[in-house]
Amino acid sequence: MSASLNTAAAAATATATADAACDAACVEPLQVLGRDVTVPLVTGGEVTYAALDYAASAPALQRVWDDVAAYAPYYGSVHRGAGYLSQLSTDLFEQSRATVAEFLDCRPTDQVVFTRSTTDSLNLLGQVLPADCQVFVFETEHHASLLPWRDAQVTYLNAPRTPGQAVATLERALADREPYGPALVCVTGASNVTGELWPVKELAAAAHAHGARIVLDAAQLAPHHPVSVQELDVDWVAFSGHKLYAPFGSGVLAGRADWLQEAEPYLAGGGASRKVARREDGGVDVEWHTTAARHEAGSPNVIGVYSIASACRALTEAGFDSLVAREQHLIAKVREGLAEVPAVRILSLFGDDAPRVGVISFVVDGWNSSHFAAALSAEYGIGVRDGLFCAHPLVRTLLGSAPQEPGECGAPEAEPGERSLNAIRVSFGAGTPDEHVERFVGAVRELVAQGAQWTYRTEEGRCVPAV
Repeated sequence: MSASLNTAAAAATATATADAACDAACVEPLQVLGRDVTVPLVTGGEVTYAALDYAASAPALQRVWDDVAAYAPYYGSVHRGAGYLSQLSTDLFEQSRATVAEFLDCRPTDQVVFTRSTTDSLNLLGQVLPADCQVFVFETEHHASLLPWRDAQVTYLNAPRTPGQAVATLERALADREPYGPALVCVTGASNVTGELWPVKELAAAAHAHGARIVLDAAQLAPHHPVSVQELDVDWVAFSGHKLYAPFGSGVLAGRADWLQEAEPYLAGGGASRKVARREDGGVDVEWHTTAARHEAGSPNVIGVYSIASACRALTEAGFDSLVAREQHLIAKVREGLAEVPAVRILSLFGDDAPRVGVISFVVDGWNSSHFAAALSAEYGIGVRDGLFCAHPLVRTLLGSAPQEPGECGAPEAEPGERSLNAIRVSFGAGTPDEHVERFVGAVRELVAQGAQWTYRTEEGRCVPAV
């Protein structure tokens, strides 16, 4: 499957995967940790937990866990240790860098910097912007993409209603910028609220046509679709291990080296410095690395990095064609099931036919979203998410609220059943069995038709069963 996310290719992919629905149903989900965990129900008994909150953090692939467990006894500090374990760990750390570069189809001159997360990666990039660089970002972005640009002039673009409108809006903003100097565009590959794919390749072309660079937030894209830096023609890619089935505390920023090399290190300390010497005046002179190590000060998270590389290999070997086809099969099950419940409204920017990943947000008439999510957990053993999903402006736009209308992540101060300015999100991926989404759809139907079987109250900002 092509890594390009242009609209035509994405639509063709969606059609092809829909045609393969019967085959997709026969593809087994990848094995993940926690697949056999049981949880208690407030109504009595236990049930296998249905983890449907992949967009927040995906469970570890069994393959990743096995690789980490096999390496753990051989762990050693990297780069400067003379001992065997240190040398082995250094080789593994740098091989992991090469694996990630291959997974992302990076250019030969690109750098892969290991960070803590997507948020950390974009904050790093925010610290290396050239002087007078302007940043352009849609209000639809996750806060990790919306907020890191504190030292730059930021233009926030209104939510588009079509992919074409997104490109046109960006082109106008870039063309009209004053002064016409360095600029960076930050855009998601797949929305963490609606799951919809964004026209990344076209946005990259628009950015470059107007002398700007572009960074792709691939946190929600990389676990679901192949990502090619070269084909998409983006300047940087950021993503998190914990969304890529490798929840061990590492992330990635990969892309062009020049801004990274020219800026002061993101963190100052050992590992980032190549040489430090005292001056005659009593101070110190520092020569910083020009490699990725420049922005990797401190002892790196070798296990986290290795787990990302393991996940990259596992997804590549499983084959994104079959993974995408199976996920489209699950998406169709959920969307068709929710469409049969009149009280449910699915949130969308680009419409029902837009290509998407397994992330679906919705509201239910007559229900407080936090109450609904609590009932799914307590009465059915289903884990979803409620709130504004760290994308407050987007959710407000999708719910048609005024910018100043109160809203928050978690349970608002409202009784169960009252309207709330938040939503419910169900998300899934390569490790999700059919039974989990089928149970979810059935639970939504029952709750809407019959109501909750238990009573709930708000406690420390969360809706919880009253006991």
